[in-house]
Amino acid sequence: MAQLADLRTRVLTASIIAPAALLCIWWGGAWWSGLMLLCVAGLAWEWVRLCGGAVTRLPGAWVPAFALLGAGLALAGWPWAGLIVVLLGAGLVHRLAAGLPGFWLAFGVFYIGVAGIALLELRHDGAAGRGNVIFLFLVVWASDIGAYFTGRFLGGPKLAPAISPNKTWSGALGGVLGAMLVGVAAALALGGGSSIMAIAAVALVLGLASQSGDMFESWMKRRFGVKDSSALLPGHGGLLDRLDGVLAAAPLAALIGLAAGPGMHVWRWV
Repeated sequence: MAQLADLRTRVLTASIIAPAALLCIWWGGAWWSGLMLLCVAGLAWEWVRLCGGAVTRLPGAWVPAFALLGAGLALAGWPWAGLIVVLLGAGLVHRLAAGLPGFWLAFGVFYIGVAGIALLELRHDGAAGRGNVIFLFLVVWASDIGAYFTGRFLGGPKLAPAISPNKTWSGALGGVLGAMLVGVAAALALGGGSSIMAIAAVALVLGLASQSGDMFESWMKRRFGVKDSSALLPGHGGLLDRLDGVLAAAPLAALIGLAAGPGMHVWRWV
């Protein structure tokens, strides 16, 4: 019964968040930019909290400061300057903040800042930007949902019990298959223009990146001895818990988009 109640809470929260996110993607402009700035700020707060610090004092305050500055430069049309600020900010935090916590705070600047810039740049690529971000989110969500339900129903050998004891090989496979199926369906619905095999390959790469991000965040939580990154999202934990896959997959999607060229969908990069 407890698992059923947890599932109901997860579904209710997702039924509110997912449509709101899709609307912001669809409208773009200030809606998407505002959502991304809020997410960067929230993710930075959770990251600092996860590392045992606080954004109200140094060195924790540097994480949202540099991540938001990088995102702001991307919004102003200077994404490469934003990346430079993020990299320099991460280096400065690592140099000035002592010990291992300083390293993780510095990594947070890089991890969140680069993903934020990638998501902003993906959406701002004209008409293709809307399709690219929708494709990315649907693939990540399909990977997450496919892994969750396949792992719950099929169970089997654990994927990495030392990192995340609940994840199974069956769940990982279900997540990858879900990402590929939804990716193909989404790309065809959004305009196609490429072979099914090529679309499936891009969805596979992004799905694997999403699962890697999920595993990394699970490792981080175990390392710092917490169950959830925060309690912002009932049934889901925090923003890091929900966006861990996006954080890992978005920079990769942006690189694919860069290879495809302006105005091209990420699944048409070859």
